[in-house]
Amino acid sequence: GAPNVSTARAVREQHGHDESMHACAPPDAVVWPRAVGEVQDLAALCYRCRVPMVPFGTGTGLEGGVNAVQGGVCFDLSRMDAITELSLEDFSVAVEPGVTRKALNSHLRGTGLWFPVGTVGAGAVGSRRGWGGL
Repeated sequence: GAPNVSTARAVREQHGHDESMHACAPPDAVVWPRAVGEVQDLAALCYRCRVPMVPFGTGTGLEGGVNAVQGGVCFDLSRMDAITELSLEDFSVAVEPGVTRKALNSHLRGTGLWFPVGTVGAGAVGSRRGWGGL
């Protein structure tokens, strides 16, 4: 519905670039799914209609991966920000794609564990999984 979809120019332009040198290439629409099932339903619809899908975490990437060079629908995953599992025994954590490093470290406070800065900066920790970063 309306609070989870936007075609406003400013919103599309915000989602059409990251920190790279590439020029802005905005999507045709931006959606904010809140659950895996919503992502699946939206992806199936895009597939059926042959509409490109562009994932968006926080827009801090350096590769131009959020640029919608062929238009399409941007999936802003920032609202999927749950930390779903933590195992202190094997030092693992399961997160949704919108979880930031700051939020994860806040959750880990007091456990003796932390997620270091590395290459993620302030961006979404969960989005790194798609790039093989975790």
